[in-house]
Amino acid sequence: MGDILAEIYPWVKSLHIISVIAWMAGMFYLPRLYVYHADAEIGSDKSETFKIMERRLLRGIINPAMIMTFLFGGLLLLTPGIVHWADLWIWLKLALVFLMAGFHGYLSKWRKEFAADENTRPAKFYRMVNEIPTVLVIGIVILVVVKPF
Repeated sequence: MGDILAEIYPWVKSLHIISVIAWMAGMFYLPRLYVYHADAEIGSDKSETFKIMERRLLRGIINPAMIMTFLFGGLLLLTPGIVHWADLWIWLKLALVFLMAGFHGYLSKWRKEFAADENTRPAKFYRMVNEIPTVLVIGIVILVVVKPF
């Protein structure tokens, strides 16, 4: 299997990057939708429109993109010679990726609360948490490109 992975490495890496871009686009946008949704009156056309947008974004883009990110990322981890497991950067990067996946889980939970008209958080909360994926992706990219440890 190692030989096959080495042969298709550029394709797997490309598909991983594409998946990450799609995942992050959604992770940046969904909390922004929550900011506006939190200010919308429950039951209004605006609120109902946000529910549709949030569901479609999460189910149609964010969830599949995260799955593909993990699939292609896992294949990269299995490709011989790509990762040196004694290096600290890969462990820190994986920790940040799992934090991102955890944040993804919270976004899913909050979407269900909005869908049921049970959101109790103000728009300001979602403005603050909107920065979490940005901070995480900055750390991930620096660890992958610079490999400081």
